[in-house]
Amino acid sequence: MRIRHTAVAVAGLACVLTACSSNDSGNTDTKPKTTASKAAAEPAGLTAEQAAAELADATGVTDLGDPIDNTKSCSQRAAGKEPHANDCSQLITTDTVSIYEYETPAIAAHWVQAMKKTGSDWRQAGRFALAWMSRDQKYTSEKRRAELVTELEKLTASTS
Repeated sequence: MRIRHTAVAVAGLACVLTACSSNDSGNTDTKPKTTASKAAAEPAGLTAEQAAAELADATGVTDLGDPIDNTKSCSQRAAGKEPHANDCSQLITTDTVSIYEYETPAIAAHWVQAMKKTGSDWRQAGRFALAWMSRDQKYTSEKRRAELVTELEKLTASTS
């Protein structure tokens, strides 16, 4: 239950950062642009949900622990609001890691950069971002975190 509360808190922070990143501060290098038609389209290839299952398999476990689809917390479109260029495509939160799927690697990089400024451990693997922000996720060892990133990089390379 704590994971869900933490996921909601994380999602709230992500929504705040999305709103902040949508204002025009003149710094265009951190705001990836997409067209409305691209934002509405489903990205091809691996999804965050599939990545969670594949990462579990690749790291020798049945699952990553209580996978929950929290996409509505990082996507205005999924929440029934006006889509934003920096929305996630899907968010799967587990006891081990949160897997954010974005439309492009540039959007994933934007979020990783922004969230690292808050002191959070976010790492990029292609158009995905892996994050460890909840209480249970903080117990994921550095070795396991690096393993998850490496395995997701392999998975995204094979689906590109």
